[in-house]
Amino acid sequence: MSVAAPLLILLVFGVCLVLLSQPLWPGHVERRAEVEDLRRVDLEAARVAKYREIRDAELDRDTGKLSPADWRAADRRLRAEAVAILDELEALGGPATAPDAAPAPAAAPDARPAR
Repeated sequence: MSVAAPLLILLVFGVCLVLLSQPLWPGHVERRAEVEDLRRVDLEAARVAKYREIRDAELDRDTGKLSPADWRAADRRLRAEAVAILDELEALGGPATAPDAAPAPAAAPDARPAR
């Protein structure tokens, strides 16, 4: 038993040393940048998809597939999700929005095109 205690202490110390020294290992910065780049690409794709969902919901409202109340609820939810995506992009230092991908301004919530 007297040999097991020092070995256990050395093992715990070694594990702590390895875990705490990882940021100093070569390539750590590159891997972290790579992960951030992949996250940014995913968020950009999610942003474009969310804008498309917003436009689709507006089209559904305009064509009468969604009632104004249903559209408002869906629009609020979709825009909140889009804002969350934009906040994450901003935290990564990415562009907030690209002018070509921005959703068209919404018409009055209850307005429908003349038929």
